[in-house]
Amino acid sequence: MAKRITLDFLRTESASGLILAAAAFAAIALANSPWADSYFSFIRAPITVQIGDFRETLPVLAWVKDGLMAIFFFVVGLEIKYEIVRGELANPRRLALPVIAALGGMAAPALIYLAINHGPGGAPQGWPTPVATDIAFAVAALAMAGPRLPPTLRIFLLTIAIADDIGAVVLIGALFTHHVGVAAVGGALASLALMGMLGRWRGAPYLFYAVGFLLVWAFTLKSGISTSVAGVACAMTIPLQARKPGRPGVLEDAMESLHPYVAFLILPLFAFTAAGFTFRGLGLSDLFGPIALGVAAALFVGKQLGVFGAASLVIGLKLARRPTGAKWLELYGVSVLCGVGFTMSLFIGQLAFPLADSAAQAQVRIGVVAGSLASMLLGAAVLAWSQARRKD
Repeated sequence: MAKRITLDFLRTESASGLILAAAAFAAIALANSPWADSYFSFIRAPITVQIGDFRETLPVLAWVKDGLMAIFFFVVGLEIKYEIVRGELANPRRLALPVIAALGGMAAPALIYLAINHGPGGAPQGWPTPVATDIAFAVAALAMAGPRLPPTLRIFLLTIAIADDIGAVVLIGALFTHHVGVAAVGGALASLALMGMLGRWRGAPYLFYAVGFLLVWAFTLKSGISTSVAGVACAMTIPLQARKPGRPGVLEDAMESLHPYVAFLILPLFAFTAAGFTFRGLGLSDLFGPIALGVAAALFVGKQLGVFGAASLVIGLKLARRPTGAKWLELYGVSVLCGVGFTMSLFIGQLAFPLADSAAQAQVRIGVVAGSLASMLLGAAVLAWSQARRKD
């Protein structure tokens, strides 16, 4: 069962990566076209949502980031819970290599970013931006470049990305919560407790879970805490057991039902609203500014150094073994692909710098696109070359 879920997940992510790339390209093209004003007017257009006493007015970009992306993090939370309980993360022997590699892949980019942004003119608060891996892009690149490479490489990449997601959510909750509304936090915790109790009701309708999620999300939005934390927290309350004998578990059912919508709608929409930046008015100080250089170097250089270096250390100390059937060159190629940060990096970059700071946001986008694209091209080239050598 776990293997089937993993394969379905990877197939969906592979297809989603292509759509994400198209959405990002469309955003950048529109932002630098005669229709640029229409594009920016769309993502900045204010929308008011009111349900009872709940009222919030935010631009389209913020609604996608704080609203729809909460569903993305809910699905991420479901994947994390499943992997911890029944998947790859449930086996301690298999955990050492990808988890330590993921830790290295978070530490090295952060250090490289801080080194570039140390001193006058730097922006050290952006160091969390390059720590996470975009699962969809990375898996899509691996699937296209090395479709006949050992499947253990895909599991290795997926596990690193999941571990990255856990670290990213912890960082988001710890670093980007500045003003906390106590009453709203209390409401979120109470709603979360109700969802936990709902998990004990075997035949609970899915509508009840949806209402519980909306309550937790609304309270969290008002509290000042990132709604990504609400999404993951809600996922932890979803039970694994099935509602009826012979049926998929509630968590599995929710994950399989929501994942296509997240992969093919929510993430591309986020990429379309978040990736667009204009080259007009940008000088060399922006293109090669400390934020852009820091993010790009952290993703392209820091990720591969951190992941491959940590993995090599663990294997060299005989604490773990290389993924079955994989060569050192292929392990390096996958390590390079971990530098494809894209949607996760764009999301964290929006939290690290105010949306009103257009110069900083432009540098974040330049750095994310450049670092992710370079990582994807080099990683795919290395893996394609390794696969070609296997034929010889």
